[in-house]
Amino acid sequence: MTELDSLSATSRAYDAVASTYAEMFHDTLDERPLERALLGAFAELVRASGGNVADLGCGPGHITAHLHGLGLNAFGVDASPVMVGLAREANPELRFEIGSMGALDIGDGTLGGVLSRWSVIHTPPQDLPVVVSEMARVLAPGGHLLIEFPATDGPHHETQAYDHTVVTAYRWCPDRLAGLLRAHGLQESARLVIEPKPTDKRQFREVQLLAYKAS
Repeated sequence: MTELDSLSATSRAYDAVASTYAEMFHDTLDERPLERALLGAFAELVRASGGNVADLGCGPGHITAHLHGLGLNAFGVDASPVMVGLAREANPELRFEIGSMGALDIGDGTLGGVLSRWSVIHTPPQDLPVVVSEMARVLAPGGHLLIEFPATDGPHHETQAYDHTVVTAYRWCPDRLAGLLRAHGLQESARLVIEPKPTDKRQFREVQLLAYKAS
């Protein structure tokens, strides 16, 4: 499957479930204090360095709105037109755009921050370097990236596919993904690993990497 085919399939899949997704996850941060704390730290770092923030794979815009509430000039980008429509309807004061993470319509070095919250999980492994390259390209020197993803079972697995509810998704090896960030000039500054609860449907770890673009 080519990158274009994968993006198109993912976009169509999320178009079909957009309303249900928005209803299910609009309050997703309420029971996630660790993630709220890291988002707060991310916001503080970006405010100190200045610049706009892109929420890539923003879905219905609830996290973009949360970033706005933390004092950031945040806007959202998503490949699903229906998701973007819902985001605009729910947050008319914010900017949301239809776009691809592999070809962002954003100028070089113009952003103080990039958030990628679970948005790379549907990126085929061979296309991930292109997406990371775009994240690095749009960040200004000293800008910050917060990227969140499900982790593989161990370092011997670079990626592992799993049966996501919407469309095929991938888990990533945290060390390998951090290495990919370094290869594109993004230096890891912090890492949060959340272990699954015994009652969780999927028994794998969640990882959040905080990185900055070297000057």
